[in-house]
Amino acid sequence: MVLVTACSSSSGLDSFETGDIEVGGQTLTVAIAETAEQRSQGLRGVEALPSGLDGMLFVFEQTRTATFGMEDTLIPLDIWWFDQDGRLVGSAEMAPCEAAPCTAYGSPGEVAYALETPTGSIELEPGDRLSVDP
Repeated sequence: MVLVTACSSSSGLDSFETGDIEVGGQTLTVAIAETAEQRSQGLRGVEALPSGLDGMLFVFEQTRTATFGMEDTLIPLDIWWFDQDGRLVGSAEMAPCEAAPCTAYGSPGEVAYALETPTGSIELEPGDRLSVDP
């Protein structure tokens, strides 16, 4: 389930709506990247998540293999990959890129969602479920 509210911070996340999701028995408040432009921007240039924000949820229109990079991303992140049924199918720890070429972090297969959280801030297990309203 995603409860959408407006994001009103000056952290570079002003163009993102926020919402509450449930994952692995936890409720998280996340910025939601639904458009191609928002997914491309992601957390680039963000020095720290604003108080009360746990991460960013990337929503894909169709399942796909996805690749994320850390160019211009200033904080270390964990990425969690979820299939079309909302099951956790993989994860990676992503380090900020200090010089090109930057490491590319690919999904383990086709995914419907990706969740970025600050490294070590949450623990999830393969198969944990993400609850998101369509």
